[in-house]
Amino acid sequence: MNHNGWASQRTRNMPASMFYTMDLAKVEARQKGLEIIDLSLGSSDLPAAPAVVEALCQAVQDPQTHGYCLHSATRPLREAAAAWYSRRYQGSLDPDANVLVLIGAQEGIAHLLFAITDPGDLILVPDPGYPPYFEVVALAGLEMVPMPLLEENQFLPDLAAIPADVARRARVMLLSYPNNPTSAVAPSAFLQQAIDFCRANHIFLIHDFPYVDMVYGDYEAPSVLSLPGGMDVAIELYTCSKSYHMGGFRIGWAAGNPDAIHALNQVKSAIDFNPYLGIQRAAVVALNMPRSETRRAAQVFESRRNVLVDALNATGWRTRLPQASMYVWTRLPGGLTDSFDFAVNLVKQTGVCVAPGRGFGERGESYVRIALVRAPAVLQRAVQRIQSFLD
Repeated sequence: MNHNGWASQRTRNMPASMFYTMDLAKVEARQKGLEIIDLSLGSSDLPAAPAVVEALCQAVQDPQTHGYCLHSATRPLREAAAAWYSRRYQGSLDPDANVLVLIGAQEGIAHLLFAITDPGDLILVPDPGYPPYFEVVALAGLEMVPMPLLEENQFLPDLAAIPADVARRARVMLLSYPNNPTSAVAPSAFLQQAIDFCRANHIFLIHDFPYVDMVYGDYEAPSVLSLPGGMDVAIELYTCSKSYHMGGFRIGWAAGNPDAIHALNQVKSAIDFNPYLGIQRAAVVALNMPRSETRRAAQVFESRRNVLVDALNATGWRTRLPQASMYVWTRLPGGLTDSFDFAVNLVKQTGVCVAPGRGFGERGESYVRIALVRAPAVLQRAVQRIQSFLD
């Protein structure tokens, strides 16, 4: 029996992991004794706030947190999320009907697809897009139609280009702005267009929203739930991973349409008992922190963005300055097009690891994504190594 003997068809349909391929290349670089500068993963290198860590430490000592956590026990976090939303967007969310606690936004996307779709349903997915999108679509047995994100369109999908028969058959549209990997932002007018398109075609809109706080300058990321009709057809997925540097805590929440929230809760009730209550208490502390805390952290990444973009452009790249996210998305210089070949050989020869654009979909080819997860001096050293590799 081969190693796929017990694998289901749905797992065999999953695309190969770009991150696994890059990890193998990093192993080879380490064996050569190279210093690894890993800019391939969007994992914040900043620490969680001391008050957040202290809340978790105190919770561990409380025996009441050691048991199963049923839905009713998640209400403090749901209330905190609703209050946070009200402060940010002046909108009203019912903690019981409109908010559901998640074990991270990525888990939420997977379970939401099982909650609101049936095998064979059609889903509209951005290309390029976050790689787990393609994996969970395969697991759910859905038919995927890519929506190209092109530089000439500011990396926004052209909704008017979606064929009428595809729009009629579509069950779900998946968007994420500020965007991963392209770092593009979407104006409220575009998000309103997407809402109207989904309402007209009876499509459910999933807005993956992890970079809500990772915004630069005066830019503010709009919420689809704050726009007319958004609550009728949409769920937004939030996480503490980016805003509060709590990626390892695995905590987030879904907000939006009550029917979809109820269906998602049904799926999750069959699979898990919710995140550890101590982590939920830590998340409540994070959500109650003043906005100045997340703004200060965003400014750290903004300064890194400036250093990296200036360094790349000084060596002949043509890299735009993103308004949000924790990434720089840039086309390879000198007519290079094979992003996997570039990224794999770069890390093997220099120890600098970036994410190949092709790993985010066909439309990502000839681009690379560079995460702003190291100090400015390290980013400058990485660019020097990249240029030496190209020379």
